[in-house]
Amino acid sequence: MTIREWKSLSPEAAAREVHRRAASLLSPAQRRAAIESLLPLERLEARFHAARGAGPLAGVPFFAKDLFDFAGTPTFAGSTFLPEVRPAGKVDGAFARALRAAGAVFAGKTRMHEFAYGITGENPHHGDCEVPGHPGRTTGGSSSGSAAAVAAGMIPFALASDTGGSVRVPAAFCGLHGFRMTPGHPWIADAFPLAPTFDTAGWFTPGAEDMRTTLDALVPPVPEPARTPRGFYLPLPDVDPDVAETCAAAAAGVCETAPAELSRDLIAGFEPALTAYHTIVAVEAWEVHRGWAAAHQARYDPLVWQRLQRHREITSEQATSARKTVQAVRDVWAAYFRQHDFLVMPATPAAAPTKAGCTPEMRNRLIRITAPASLGGLPVLTLPVALPSGLSTGLQIVAPRSDSLVFRRVLAA
Repeated sequence: MTIREWKSLSPEAAAREVHRRAASLLSPAQRRAAIESLLPLERLEARFHAARGAGPLAGVPFFAKDLFDFAGTPTFAGSTFLPEVRPAGKVDGAFARALRAAGAVFAGKTRMHEFAYGITGENPHHGDCEVPGHPGRTTGGSSSGSAAAVAAGMIPFALASDTGGSVRVPAAFCGLHGFRMTPGHPWIADAFPLAPTFDTAGWFTPGAEDMRTTLDALVPPVPEPARTPRGFYLPLPDVDPDVAETCAAAAAGVCETAPAELSRDLIAGFEPALTAYHTIVAVEAWEVHRGWAAAHQARYDPLVWQRLQRHREITSEQATSARKTVQAVRDVWAAYFRQHDFLVMPATPAAAPTKAGCTPEMRNRLIRITAPASLGGLPVLTLPVALPSGLSTGLQIVAPRSDSLVFRRVLAA
């Protein structure tokens, strides 16, 4: 069902439909892996009644990734203990308030890779999220539950976050449209953090029409000169042949491929981004957790705990160097955007892997592709791209501002 179709339902019918879909569209194991909480039917009906005529998304239900605070609902961020060390949920966060003002109806929360520190969607506490219709293939993470719920048709949009690709990768793997905002925005500033330098808010929709609707409601565009936007497609190294070929074909409908010299310069400028990303995230994530980590070590996902310990290996010189790399990558983007309006890149190097394929090497392959925009602090629209195998990848459409008209023009193409 599209947003338009959801808006046509009565409050009672809409609440019943959310519950029906939540109960029937995923297997019990995948519901447990994807859904953290669902409002009881009576409370959900009351929310639909309260939202009637209240804004551009009036009567449209959504799930929220469980690192955004909603009054009356605890925030676990994929863990088993966060409310014990970070009391929250007594008041709505900024993103919750924005959605309520737009008339959207909060239906519940989705699960995620623990503490957002992972890009595969695995969670030992609740189960691993799989691409609906493709058992055994990961949704990607860390916004795994939100992606699974939207891809299954349970809900017309779901809130997510993206630090190093947590909107872009699940959108690509699940065949969804995804949008990430920019670091420091109020919608992410009061959410539970991974690494504030790179954390952004975002969301998924199943199709272009719903993405246009949510963008218009949440990020109205600013007037721009009446000319055709200028941009290029940047092929990237270390991309599987089928993904490279399919992404190039899909990008051809949006723009031309970048000239060889420009491609070389951009790829060289982006090359240090992966190491700098890992360094800064390790330092900042430990600062978030250090007050309670030792006392709760046994309750962490062992892989997440291992990542949190990386800060011990980082010298002050390495941290300083990483910050300089962030600025250098931002300078590369600034130089590009002085002459161009957008850049298109593959969103993933491969289709959704199996659990056996969720290796450190695959994680680095994924983040190598997403890190340049993360270091740039840039908004990204992800477009799904179907692969011959029946799985999917995506295109990253990177622009300098969240309110750029480029995103609407691409969605309308």
